Amino acid sequence: MAEEKQEENKVAEQTQTEAKKPESNFEEDDSNAGQTKKVNLFDQLFANNNKLLTVNGSDFAITNETRRMLALFSDGTYLVSKDNRFDGAVYNFEANVKRRKIPIKAPRYVTLNEIAAIYAYAERGAGTVDVSAEEAEDMQMQIDFINIIQRASQKKVSDVHIIVGSSSTVLFRENGIMVKQNEYGGEWGEAFVRSVFASADISDSNYSQNEFQGAQKLGSTPLRGSKGKLMLPHNVLAIRLQFNPIAFGSQYLVMRLLYADDNPEGSSDLRSLGLGKYEEDLFYKMRSMAVGLNVVAGPTGSGKSTTLQRNMIKLLQEKNYQINLLTVEDPPEYPIPGARQMPVTNANTEEEKNEQFTKALSAALRSDPDVILVGETRSLSTAELTFKGALSGHGVWTTLHANSAPAIVTRLRDMGIQPYLLNDPELVKGLVSQRLFRKLCPNCRQSIKTKEGSPEFERLRNALGDYGIENVYVSGPGCKACGYKGFKGRMAVDEIILPDSRFLRLMIDNETAKAIDYWVSELNGRPLKDAAIERMIKGQIDMDEVERWCGLIDQRPVY
Repeated sequence: MAEEKQEENKVAEQTQTEAKKPESNFEEDDSNAGQTKKVNLFDQLFANNNKLLTVNGSDFAITNETRRMLALFSDGTYLVSKDNRFDGAVYNFEANVKRRKIPIKAPRYVTLNEIAAIYAYAERGAGTVDVSAEEAEDMQMQIDFINIIQRASQKKVSDVHIIVGSSSTVLFRENGIMVKQNEYGGEWGEAFVRSVFASADISDSNYSQNEFQGAQKLGSTPLRGSKGKLMLPHNVLAIRLQFNPIAFGSQYLVMRLLYADDNPEGSSDLRSLGLGKYEEDLFYKMRSMAVGLNVVAGPTGSGKSTTLQRNMIKLLQEKNYQINLLTVEDPPEYPIPGARQMPVTNANTEEEKNEQFTKALSAALRSDPDVILVGETRSLSTAELTFKGALSGHGVWTTLHANSAPAIVTRLRDMGIQPYLLNDPELVKGLVSQRLFRKLCPNCRQSIKTKEGSPEFERLRNALGDYGIENVYVSGPGCKACGYKGFKGRMAVDEIILPDSRFLRLMIDNETAKAIDYWVSELNGRPLKDAAIERMIKGQIDMDEVERWCGLIDQRPVY
């Protein structure tokens, strides 16, 4: 017994030591090609008639739950789920193998999806049915897909870009910046894109390489060819997929990751997004108005959907869930507990999407709503229905692509909304424009004084004087807390207008400069640049971020 206990301790110690090693992702560096070469998982593991000893029905009396965590091959190759490396069942299995004097190598840590695919491959091909090269490639691509999403979700990446040409490039958008991850061969990219399309839960019936196609991947779905599950990381609700043909290449895939809230009941905390008391008070006033249209604008990836989701959760909480909140979205991105979220489906072309969106919004207006959330206003018919909802006594919230809060009025006018509707402050209640700014790492940020004599230092002195010099920080060299990037996360910065009839009339008459002067001087308005400078002086964002979104800091905007 003492000998067995000593052996178990030795195995546990070895496992913990190996756990500190970098995780295997089945990639090798090909220095001659200057690319990362993909090694097919199945070719590597099942070569030379290597057998999977732990397959179901084998001599190993282990539970299916233990089998889900590990795999042992006849050549001693031993794979363990990195999420279960310290599980007691894993230690017991290793001790049992040692007692039976079965060869076992140091554990190699992989994902649960890789282990599931290995068993699926073995069960289909072990001695009975040959697995075709196409099927093996497809299963490999599914693993690659989930592993890329796993790596992206750990960094809270907003988008993953796959650019396929003579080679295939993988890029992550981290904190708003494109960062190259890997480069593979062109054949890998072609197979990867086809497999991702086939894995989608909502998509066109057929993949067409030369057409623009959209799709969506939801939660966990069956792993093709097995009874196992292809699992998205637990913090990823869904993935929005966009397939684009490109010149001088073959395909360009963009995957937008939609993350779950840490709080499963939904968060209503606007402060955690970066909003201050000034913005929070204005959002409260917009929520307190039972009737009227509120619009949140910004470019793709500016956090509009997240802001609206949290605001709607807050609205439901303030009303004690005694209102009927309906949403019309294409597709629903984030859950809003207490709301009825209506997806737009069965639409392939843009024309069909607009038609189905209009149909769904018309249905929502006939479904006894108190408040309606329209995912995006992108056509005249949708815009007219949002105004119809406000005219008929409902609160309506929506998003729009516009450059600024004042420009929302111009954008709606250009879409075809009649001026008499835009000029009514009883209908147009709130105009919001938002951007996401990278936050400085508080542990390694440096004073702007380290850049004394530089052009940006002089611009800051011209704009804010010595006060700015004393309070502004820039990104540092990076540290462990921020992953050696100098930035850690992003924060929303908003400009918000609660318009009156004079402001609206000036905007409709193309008197933009006068309208903004009136908003700032008479309506206590604060443009986006001023809101960003406030965060900069608090040391939350740096000057480069302010100038990136708002122009040079010592110049006032020209309207």
